[in-house]
Amino acid sequence: MNVPRNMNVTKLSSMYTAKQEEKKQRAARRRKAVAVRLAFWSVLLALFASSLMYLLHSQAKAIDAKRTEERKMQEQLAELQRQEKQLKKEIKRLHDDDYIAELARKKYYLSKDGEIIFVLPEK
Repeated sequence: MNVPRNMNVTKLSSMYTAKQEEKKQRAARRRKAVAVRLAFWSVLLALFASSLMYLLHSQAKAIDAKRTEERKMQEQLAELQRQEKQLKKEIKRLHDDDYIAELARKKYYLSKDGEIIFVLPEK
């Protein structure tokens, strides 16, 4: 029952059929032009979006690097502040004559008259 029929139909060549054929061709050209425009704008939008994503990624990496550097600088600042406090304490202690005498005995093995210095090994 699904027998293919022979299509031996001739087209009428009238003004109406010519106009209808021309309309179909115009519509096909319009569809093709719209598809080309859509593809062009899609590619352009994709390029723009990808460049923005690249820019965002590179800025995020730069921010992370700056945060890491800031963290290291904060640690370095804290260490330098500790050293500063220690050095200020040392300066105050160096104004004391007893401390200077004790320091001279320890570092340079200086002694008072009749005094004997014993050096003990450090642990």
